[in-house]
Amino acid sequence: MKFFRQIFLAIKYFWLPIILTSATALTLTACNPTNFKSASAQVPQLVSSILSDPKTFNLALSQESPNIFGLTYIGLVTQNPITGKVEPDLAESWQISDDKLRFTFTLREGLKWSDGQPLTAEDVVFTYNEIYLNEAIPTDTRDGFRIGVSRKLPTVRKLDERQVEFTLPEPFRPFLLNTGTSILPAHALRESIKQKDSEGKPTFLSKWGVDTPTKQIIVNGPYKVERYDTSERVVFRRNPYYWRKDNQGKSQPYIERMVWQIVENTDTSLLQFRSGGLDTVPVTPEYFSLLKVQEKQGNFKIYGNEPGTGTTFVLFNLNKGKRNGKPLVNPVKSRWFNTVEFRQAVAYAIDRKTMINNTYRGLGEPQNSPITVQSPYYLSPKEGLKTYDYNINKAKELLIKAGFKYNQQGQLLDAEANRVRFTLLTNSGNKIREAIGSQIKRDLSKIGMQVDFTPLAWNTYTDKLSNSLDWEASMLGLTGGLEPNDGANVWSPEGGLHMFNQKPQPGQQPIEGREVAPWEAEIGKLYIQAAQEFDEAKVKEIYGETQRITQENLPLIYLVNQLSMSAVRNRFEGIRFSALGGAFWNIHEIKVMN
Repeated sequence: MKFFRQIFLAIKYFWLPIILTSATALTLTACNPTNFKSASAQVPQLVSSILSDPKTFNLALSQESPNIFGLTYIGLVTQNPITGKVEPDLAESWQISDDKLRFTFTLREGLKWSDGQPLTAEDVVFTYNEIYLNEAIPTDTRDGFRIGVSRKLPTVRKLDERQVEFTLPEPFRPFLLNTGTSILPAHALRESIKQKDSEGKPTFLSKWGVDTPTKQIIVNGPYKVERYDTSERVVFRRNPYYWRKDNQGKSQPYIERMVWQIVENTDTSLLQFRSGGLDTVPVTPEYFSLLKVQEKQGNFKIYGNEPGTGTTFVLFNLNKGKRNGKPLVNPVKSRWFNTVEFRQAVAYAIDRKTMINNTYRGLGEPQNSPITVQSPYYLSPKEGLKTYDYNINKAKELLIKAGFKYNQQGQLLDAEANRVRFTLLTNSGNKIREAIGSQIKRDLSKIGMQVDFTPLAWNTYTDKLSNSLDWEASMLGLTGGLEPNDGANVWSPEGGLHMFNQKPQPGQQPIEGREVAPWEAEIGKLYIQAAQEFDEAKVKEIYGETQRITQENLPLIYLVNQLSMSAVRNRFEGIRFSALGGAFWNIHEIKVMN
């Protein structure tokens, strides 16, 4: 649905479910060059940084960024972020039956894994049948392959060593793009699917954690993991068996080594970039003016100046369920959050114009939709999309209409005289989000709400969102792309990232009394219909209706779309920046000039 987007972690843009992002626009930053000075003199390399440690080396179990998988795995097809077209990757070609129910892929000849073993149709069948489509494996990827109202999955079979056939229960418009999902090695992982632990679960669920020796991680992408030092760095080495070659027959990628330094403070990354030894840094609003005047002197260029493809939003926990007899959300607060006028009042009370001018330094645009503006299915405000321009009086009117009232001190009370106070969470270390949270706290105080704004460490934060479900309000971001169905795991009530009313994931404690609102179910149904429809005008109409419903009911209150930009040293040749893929989406083509 795919944390994507100007995300280096999705450097090779391919289909993945939408993922959580720990930054509004997570791109390359860089590390202290002295750590790798001698290595840099020996091989072409790109030194960069990420905001936190990767959580797993098991692609199927990953739900968030930063992750290694954009560099290490590829699928049958890929999407060109410049043209939006689906292009061959592991598959050299494909055929689609007239009834659109059978897709036959022919793999390239001579494909190999990073350990030199052959990559064949058996790996494709294994990846889909035994991992992605296997109900015993808790992977969000499966949500993107559920088809129709029945939510049936395709069947996959091997025709020969190079041919694979997918059979669909009914036509499914996004299917070709979805086959960009990464292929995994059968010879390295099959045994872990068969073996069971003491609880009867596949040992695959504990396979390839971040404590796994990196030599054991078998990949098919442009890079393999060479080293991982916790809280310090991830080092990648060029995969000698990666399939791409240039027109002269030379193996790609050209850059021999990638280094991700783990730097949790973006100010530190900026200082290191300005010192002259770093390769690239995301151009966030607070850094733009400083960097722009230093382009020539610093021997770098700022790429991009268009809206990013991801989203940033505030959401409330709408889950009415209980665990072990205890409500997930305080019932008093749950009544507030589940009142649509309450959510609309919050939307009207957030001054996004001031947010753009102050926090984003003018380098952002108001965001009103879960669908990126680059998508052909985006519904603009001119086409009828509801917006929530700053209006304190309108916010107060809605609250009073919903039964809230004000005391003599201007504090907001509910009908039972409970003071309206809640905690707003986000991830710490992200200066943009921390500034937004502080502004939201001030903005909502103007309508009498008391907001306890609390940034948390990323791991603690995501555990609350996806596991314990112990939270009231939150601010975060999601990756994005051109195809809205990539967000199926957000908008399906059963989806793995349906975070505003999350159902328990496999292995988690059950929830009693969870309710799905009619508008919530309707969005899920419309996403199914859009995937069944092949008339592009009708597809746009259906997705337009989903956007109308989301903006009316506000399960996610969208904030600002930051302009997507990166600064890159001039010694890198072949940069073709795209908001969808970032500066290094075509990493295999990029060269380091002497």
